[in-house]
Amino acid sequence: MSEEKKKSVYSFPKSTGSYSGKVRDVYFFGDKLAMITSDRISAFDVILPKPIPYKGQVLNQIAALFLEQTKDIVPNWVEAVPHPNVIIGKKCDAYAVEMVVRGYLVGHAWREYKAGKRMLCGVPLPEGMKENDKFPEPIITPATKATEGHDEDISREEILARGIVPEKEYKLLEKYTLGLYKRGTEIASKSGLILVDTKYEFGKYNDEVYLIDEIHTPDSSRYFYIDGYEERQEKGERQKQLSKEFVREWLIENGFQGKEGQKLPEMSDEFVELVSQRYIELFGKITGKPFVKAEDNDEASIEKAIQNFFTTK
Repeated sequence: MSEEKKKSVYSFPKSTGSYSGKVRDVYFFGDKLAMITSDRISAFDVILPKPIPYKGQVLNQIAALFLEQTKDIVPNWVEAVPHPNVIIGKKCDAYAVEMVVRGYLVGHAWREYKAGKRMLCGVPLPEGMKENDKFPEPIITPATKATEGHDEDISREEILARGIVPEKEYKLLEKYTLGLYKRGTEIASKSGLILVDTKYEFGKYNDEVYLIDEIHTPDSSRYFYIDGYEERQEKGERQKQLSKEFVREWLIENGFQGKEGQKLPEMSDEFVELVSQRYIELFGKITGKPFVKAEDNDEASIEKAIQNFFTTK
């Protein structure tokens, strides 16, 4: 992660740099970092005009849970969760690719397939598939990580040819990606869900590969309900899902796909509340626990939690 200085609402005397992403604000403290998950929401790589209440808490707590439940597969960056919206951990040197893994033909993959493409990121796609069909085996379709603008599809061959990731390390990323997806599908299945697709990010710390950022949240993943999946596929009906794909679909229906010249549609208070409830629903469904709305999720409490952590170190 870059230590580029950007304007921020937080002030930490011991911080050595900061970075603001589409959803997260990151503060560096030497070889450690504090990641604050905000209520901002993005789609098509654009930050939407209104925040979603409790979205940050939902994402942060789901990510913390899954990072804990997968650390036997690959070590991860987390060292502490001092606040519902904050994770503190190792500052890794991130690889410049996202490892996207897909078990089903949906979203971006479906839009490409529907347009007639039968190759995605160098991976051949079977003929005769319908939207939301399951692939014979999960496929990895990497994307470049753009600091500004859109992430872009890239093939394994191009990653290696351009030296973005050394071949030995890339093979390890592929192994970890498939292992994490397998674990994620197993956990989701116990909750009556299908982990449709997701992405993972990795970095290096002291020359060792670590899993970084979030995993298996509705921002980085799609979930279908197992109950009724087969019947809906047979009838050609839309799948019932828990993800932010419905936000993308709402934007498309309102004439926005992040393309130049397009204007963001206005988000009504009712729509914002609907999105918030979708995130809270996923939390309960995937964790099996009731969501407890944090009372101290204001900027002052977040700043205090981070300040206290590094003051005692």
